[in-house]
Amino acid sequence: MNANPKDKNQSSSTKTAHSKTQGVGRLTIDAVLAITDIVESMHKRVSPLSALKSATEKERLSGISGLVYRNIRNVTELVGKSIDTPLAAISKTLASQPDSTSTQSLLAALNGVLGDYLLASDNSLAIPMHFRRNGNTLNDEQLLDVINQSEGKLLIMLHGLCMNDMQWCREGHDHGAELEKELGMGAIYLHYNSGLHISDNGKQFADLLQSLVDLTDKQLDINILAHSMGGLVSRSAFHVAENSGHRWPAMLKKLVFLGTPHHGAALEKAGNWIDLILGAHSYTVPFARLVKVRSSGITDLRYGNVQESDWHTTERFEFSGDQRLPLPLPHSVQCFAVASSAKESINYPLGDGLVRIQSALGEHQDPDFNLRIPDNRQWIGTNINHMQLLSDINVYAVVKAWLDL
Repeated sequence: MNANPKDKNQSSSTKTAHSKTQGVGRLTIDAVLAITDIVESMHKRVSPLSALKSATEKERLSGISGLVYRNIRNVTELVGKSIDTPLAAISKTLASQPDSTSTQSLLAALNGVLGDYLLASDNSLAIPMHFRRNGNTLNDEQLLDVINQSEGKLLIMLHGLCMNDMQWCREGHDHGAELEKELGMGAIYLHYNSGLHISDNGKQFADLLQSLVDLTDKQLDINILAHSMGGLVSRSAFHVAENSGHRWPAMLKKLVFLGTPHHGAALEKAGNWIDLILGAHSYTVPFARLVKVRSSGITDLRYGNVQESDWHTTERFEFSGDQRLPLPLPHSVQCFAVASSAKESINYPLGDGLVRIQSALGEHQDPDFNLRIPDNRQWIGTNINHMQLLSDINVYAVVKAWLDL
């Protein structure tokens, strides 16, 4: 008897959901152990500094508290799949709706917070980098079809921290879809793990773009529209590609930045980036409130690290100052920048709420770091926050005009 194809699909979907549920379980165990280590370390650091504690209290800290920590570790390892309320909700969501928009958003948020850890621990929740459309990964044949349909005129869309490719669609508007309709470009969306170092994602993106170029003998006309962190990934990829001898940098015509923190995000310096950007993801609050449960991608945003040399010699949780080396924008590419203020005044100190206007425009008091984007390739909006850059009609009109030049 032949098997029902529908049953096979359901079985595959069930396996995928089960795999992701197991991934959440493993993540929970490791997170609890890591949290326990942090708290115990904190207690050990604080106790010797207090001259007011009695010897009995100190003994109690090292004795009873130490026993508590050991028991937490033992129980966590034995129980294994027992998880607290927030992560139980994540597990339930993944098991019941593994392919839903909300589940994909949640996975993107988790990867933004813990993506480097997920990858290093071989957790099934880690997002691999792919080109996608409508939430579906594109194979070579489908990519070639996009190239042919657009006659080689491509628009590559890069999302920001804790987001995914489907979140370009906001309030019924998708810059990529609209530009495809109005300008005839083939929109291709990058889906990536935003918790990795920006330089690591830059390397992957550089290679992926080269594999796209290698699909055809056509001379492609490549343009990039990047939101937030996506702009830094784009800059990193171009730098890697030039040094690796890739062919695609010669095909890149325009690079448009939307709220990209070229010189860092002030709120990451204050440790508040996660609380704001993950406000809609209540499941991740337990992680977000732990200062050191922050991915490499997030800490790269402190100063806008785009090269491996920007971070590899320093401990990423230490505020040791800006260690970057200057990296100018590519001279062969027309670069544009959109910045905004979340308030009526452009002097609002937090800019769009996450990225200051000066950082989004690439301006810096040190000439070596100033990106020198021409005035006619800059645009500043007001009453537009960081997320509204994805849907604001004025932003869209400006981007469309730039790409249509």
